[in-house]
Amino acid sequence: MEKSLKVTGIVEIFPLENPWVYIRVPKEYTEMFKDIAERGLVPITVTLGSSTWDTSLLPIGNGTQFIALKKAVRKKERIEVGDSIELSFILRNP
Repeated sequence: MEKSLKVTGIVEIFPLENPWVYIRVPKEYTEMFKDIAERGLVPITVTLGSSTWDTSLLPIGNGTQFIALKKAVRKKERIEVGDSIELSFILRNP
């Protein structure tokens, strides 16, 4: 089994129409996975509270990555923009 990695941070929102809600990933993780990233994407499985889902680490464009937080997960886990959260993730096969 893959080692689970933790991310703690503030829930943010991209200032766009139909914006994504996300948490930033520490730069050390971006560096750790740069050799396996395909177009900046790294497939992962995320666990937040009682929710688990497949997604990817996604590039922000400044050399770092983020994890998008799906609306259904935010609702189930009662998460709002500005909240401080902790989640964990493992790498998955694409």
